Amino acid sequence: MRHNIGNILISSLVTPILYLVAFGYGLQAGDIVINGVTVPYLDFVIPGIIALSSLSSSYGSTSTRMNVQRLYYRSFDEMMMCPLSTSAIIIGKSVLGIIRSLMSCGLMFLIGYALAPDYMHFNLLFLISLLVSCFTFSLLGETAALVAKSHQSMATFGSLVITPMTFLCGTFFSVANLPAVFQGILYALPLTEASLCIRAASLDVYAFPYWALGVLIVFGAAFFLINMYLIKNRKI
Repeated sequence: MRHNIGNILISSLVTPILYLVAFGYGLQAGDIVINGVTVPYLDFVIPGIIALSSLSSSYGSTSTRMNVQRLYYRSFDEMMMCPLSTSAIIIGKSVLGIIRSLMSCGLMFLIGYALAPDYMHFNLLFLISLLVSCFTFSLLGETAALVAKSHQSMATFGSLVITPMTFLCGTFFSVANLPAVFQGILYALPLTEASLCIRAASLDVYAFPYWALGVLIVFGAAFFLINMYLIKNRKI
């Protein structure tokens, strides 16, 4: 990362900035009401893009590298022969995704604060929500990489799971505006809870949804246990 820090920062910011320009400015949407509180749409969408960055950076960093390590270099089994615990492998693999995601989200927060200083706030709940989101999505990337049998299956997982989460999980609109059936489906995806937590903490205009943070932690724990099972039972 030290050798490629410039490329990492540029590549991690391009997509979020494009989303900000396209949805924040291009649509020219008016104010949006969240739990009875009116918020300018630009201020509403910036935390959603931060949540989306936590997904894309964390998931992409861990899933791509583990998939290549397993299926191209065939070096994952060699690493498992080292005197390392299974949990150490899982947590260690997630660290790169967490660090890259924190860098990307941090820069996106600074951009958002420059554009909307009256609404964007940095506090402990924001930091906790961001850390839990990054860790959860890093573990999700590991799960996808461990389950995938080919590079094509990784692409299929991204098309069927990651892409729908990108656009539907409350990043660019409020999930509360959808019918109850669709709300139930979207609340079963972790990015919805990440968007709720990060938006509530950063905007600080309505009560923080502790239940959503709890659900996000459960998602992370589930992905961790799945990875433990796959590695311990050599389902890789």
